[in-house]
Amino acid sequence: MGGTIDRVGVVGLGQMGAGIAEVFVRSGLAVVGIEPTEDALDRGRGHLQRSTDRAVQRNRLSAEDQQAMLDRITFTTSMADAKDCGLVIEAVPEILDLKRAIFGELDRVCDQATILATNTSSLSVTQIAVATGRQSRVVGMHFFNPAPVMKLVEVVRTVVTDPAVVSDVVALAGRLGKTTVSITDRAGFVANALLFGYLNRAVTLHESGYVSRDDLDAAMDLGAGYPMGALALLDLIGLDTSYEILETLYARSRDRLHAPAPMLGHMVTAGLLGRKSGRGFYSYEAPGSGVVVADQGASSTSSRTTPDLEAAHDVRRVAVVGSGRRADALVATFAAAYDVRRLSEHDLDQWGRDPLPAALAELQSCDLVVDVGDDTLVAAQGRFGTFDGLAPHAVLATASRTHPVTECAAATSTGRPASVVGLHVHPAVRRGPLVEIVRGVDTSDATVATARGVARRLGAHV
Repeated sequence: MGGTIDRVGVVGLGQMGAGIAEVFVRSGLAVVGIEPTEDALDRGRGHLQRSTDRAVQRNRLSAEDQQAMLDRITFTTSMADAKDCGLVIEAVPEILDLKRAIFGELDRVCDQATILATNTSSLSVTQIAVATGRQSRVVGMHFFNPAPVMKLVEVVRTVVTDPAVVSDVVALAGRLGKTTVSITDRAGFVANALLFGYLNRAVTLHESGYVSRDDLDAAMDLGAGYPMGALALLDLIGLDTSYEILETLYARSRDRLHAPAPMLGHMVTAGLLGRKSGRGFYSYEAPGSGVVVADQGASSTSSRTTPDLEAAHDVRRVAVVGSGRRADALVATFAAAYDVRRLSEHDLDQWGRDPLPAALAELQSCDLVVDVGDDTLVAAQGRFGTFDGLAPHAVLATASRTHPVTECAAATSTGRPASVVGLHVHPAVRRGPLVEIVRGVDTSDATVATARGVARRLGAHV
């Protein structure tokens, strides 16, 4: 049947799905591209247009052939439009429940002869297949990113996949000019089970300060002969996708090699997803672009820097927000060197009133706001959103022992996570107080320098 499939469906037209659709139309097949909303369809059209535009600019495709390719794609928000396809492949995020829901709907609307394929990189094909009434016609068809360039397709069979279906999918991949490997269903299959351990280790080395971003990638590119460095590859794959794959691999294998590096999770929380968002380990010309530009915000070349204190902001007035003994101790510590204002968490509930209560009005003149709350992260994020509006020019610090700096920074509504830092002040012991300064993934050098200046003025060890 692989030689007779002339119409395929692609569910999900993100960078991966759009690339798969391009591979099919380049080989002369008609494609039904499916997304749940018109906005998502427009983004999918954009991915295909930009990719084929680049091919035209590089003289790898004529303008006429480009238009003919794009004309072979039907864009729709209805799964039912794939009913007559010989094969439908999904390329949505690595969320098992989402994929199962899609397969259940495809099973309902598609012809019983239609092969249903998943492009999952790490999830169990078997667990996806059981959402259908045609488990023998479900298969993994795992393309690699970027799909128009990468030659390998992993064809994944479950214990109940019909061998004829596997043969048909292998034959179809051959028509696409791809090389296939046929494997059984296991976490990460072959390539990703090996690849993501390496990528995760690279993030850990960078996060620990062992090696800078640029040196790490140069070592793998120029030394090991890889086409690109590990961190550049993560940006290409997408940091959110990589994190999901690692979580899945770790959940199934419990191998520490696949336990996602904390830095990766923090970057995803901060919206630094790689090329797709315009910024990840590198900064890019625009979302979706592969053109690297000068870094924005925090330094990306090293996780251990000692910012110049000359870059620090002048701090004259400090606000401590919180209650209990820790807040009391922090007020006493800061009062030795600064003009201090004390607010409770409940004072912030008055934000938005007219006129603004005096306690909140004073917050507007503070240069440093320190949150001492050890309650839920959601509550802390709510406070940081309020701080952002009340003290738009202040450095915002969390003294929490549990809340990650990056997650607190993600709550700043005006988009200034560079101004958020962790500031953990420990009581004086022997030679004076100790201040731990914690940088989030977006914390700027100027903010860290400000925190260091505050610690020095308190006579603390950093």
